[in-house]
Amino acid sequence: MNQEEKKYPLPPFTLNTALEKVQMAEDAWNSKDPLGVSKAYTLDSEWRNRTQFINGREEIVQFLTEKWKKERNYKLKKELWGFRENRMAVRFEYEYQDENDQWYRAYGNELWEFNENGLMQKRFASINDLKIDKSERKLI
Repeated sequence: MNQEEKKYPLPPFTLNTALEKVQMAEDAWNSKDPLGVSKAYTLDSEWRNRTQFINGREEIVQFLTEKWKKERNYKLKKELWGFRENRMAVRFEYEYQDENDQWYRAYGNELWEFNENGLMQKRFASINDLKIDKSERKLI
């Protein structure tokens, strides 16, 4: 594997590098750039997102492209809950507007597993959506 296929920081993680990895993920997802986000994952990355199973970067790009077409004004916040060696548990919330201008806040947890090059090889997300009024937004 060559140098550009590494995504620093690399495991095993310390508290500081785990926090950095979570912040990098938050920043990437808030960019709403499907191709850019996909580069943090292995070519054969396995995802479970709600009830959907997604495999590999190509499917990740397709999934995120569709997601951000439907979820307008998307804003995400992630928080590290725990880590060990090459794994992390993260809680998150994000807000978005659907095509009918209804606002939602989504809450969830993710389990992440990284390979030795710092690319995420597994992402398992459990997510719940809550309708909110625009006045209830927290993530602006």
